[in-house]
Amino acid sequence: MKPETLRRVMNIWPPFLFSGIRINKVSRDWRHVEVQLKLHRWNANYFGTQFGGHMFKMCDPFWAILATERLGKAYHVWDAAGDIEFISPGRETVYAVFDFDDAARDEIVAATADGEKHLRWFENEIRTAAGVLVARTRKQLYVRRKDKGRQNVAASA
Repeated sequence: MKPETLRRVMNIWPPFLFSGIRINKVSRDWRHVEVQLKLHRWNANYFGTQFGGHMFKMCDPFWAILATERLGKAYHVWDAAGDIEFISPGRETVYAVFDFDDAARDEIVAATADGEKHLRWFENEIRTAAGVLVARTRKQLYVRRKDKGRQNVAASA
């Protein structure tokens, strides 16, 4: 799928659409994603601020998508773990930015070259337009080369 197609499809995907989540940008090279979460009456929590589940949801798929696209079809990529730390109440639209740089890609390629799995944490912040930190999220990805894992299994049989 092309980055622009992914952006359009995910913007009408019901879990994002009905939560107020919008993907503003997916770079052509799959290195960068920008996402926003608008605060509406129907997606606010009991206290009238951003619902924490929606903030985590706005960040949930992007590290795995970027890793999958940057690494290619030769790799298995799965979410292994995730967490969120709430810093301040989100009383307005909030934003998250994801940058999967060459250093992260190179680290994963090197760590999985022998066919072993690699667990890698990625972190990002959720901020207001004025830059106020609202939350931090972390996602741990499980990555393994597809072909190397099969060779290792075949060699041990």
